[in-house]
Amino acid sequence: MARNRSLLDKFFLFIKGLSMGLANKVPGVSGGMVSFVFGFYEELIYSFRKINYKAFLLLINGRFKSFYYYVNGTFLLLVMGGSVFSYFSVSLILDYFLRHYELYVWSSFFGMIIGSIYYISKDFNDWRRSNIISMIVGILIGIAISFMSPAKENDNLWFVFFCGIIGVTGMTLPGLSGSFILILMGNYVLLLVDSVTMLYKTFIEVFMGDFSFLDSAERIRYLKIIAVFTGGSAFGLVITSHILGYVLKRWHQIVTAVIIGFITGSLGIVWPWKMEVYKIVNGKTLIDINGDKVIENYKRYFPDFSQQETWIAIFFIIIGAGLVLLIDKYGAERKEYTNNE
Repeated sequence: MARNRSLLDKFFLFIKGLSMGLANKVPGVSGGMVSFVFGFYEELIYSFRKINYKAFLLLINGRFKSFYYYVNGTFLLLVMGGSVFSYFSVSLILDYFLRHYELYVWSSFFGMIIGSIYYISKDFNDWRRSNIISMIVGILIGIAISFMSPAKENDNLWFVFFCGIIGVTGMTLPGLSGSFILILMGNYVLLLVDSVTMLYKTFIEVFMGDFSFLDSAERIRYLKIIAVFTGGSAFGLVITSHILGYVLKRWHQIVTAVIIGFITGSLGIVWPWKMEVYKIVNGKTLIDINGDKVIENYKRYFPDFSQQETWIAIFFIIIGAGLVLLIDKYGAERKEYTNNE
């Protein structure tokens, strides 16, 4: 599946990686869904599956060029590079908008998911009984996940490693939000807020030649946590991609039906009209290291159509859905152009 790419294709791959990184950080939104809608999901799974024993042999034997081509290196570097870069750049902008225009951000995501359901479903014509049942199961699981109560925070390194394995499923399984799963496991703030913030501060200090963080037990603790979480995520990516690659090859239609169900069920998670339920410990609201209140879950409600902000939110839902349809149109035109070359 590895192929030569134009400079424009490489640029768009990086942008897609940015989008996937943003989606992975937002509870309720799936990075896998972004890759599915943007049309590179199967190549993503294919590339992760290439990280195997043969790739390991190529690497230890010093055949770096062969290793690079074997694992579809250009694709992985651009997509994963964009995804990682977004955590320290574009996602900070998203954090700002979530703080100040939360309703409109969630409305945009809600619209994008509606557009995604249409995008995936329009070419799915195999409506046999087994596929319909698979879709219903996917919907029910997605709804059930959205109403689960979160666990307590746990910084045990074995549990953190397991969180990495489970949390990364949002990148490989469309409709299942890795960030929301981490909220349910109680470790979203620890792993994607506090630890990432500490890692960012450490990078800045090292760049400035300041290594005083080595004397801070708290800083070392967070660095250990993010390192173990990253290791778990890498391990999870390889394992889940091999499993998904296997089932996609043998039961493609059933898997697609389950994915459509997952994404439909996830609409409850990103429902725009909701209030935060903050985590309370010993009668006090828990605060993270950035000074923000720690969200435990959400309380959903129906909008008041007499308010102007409700109609603005509906406008953003339409914008979100329209963006996905534009991406679909662009992808179809690119595919037609490529086929005519």
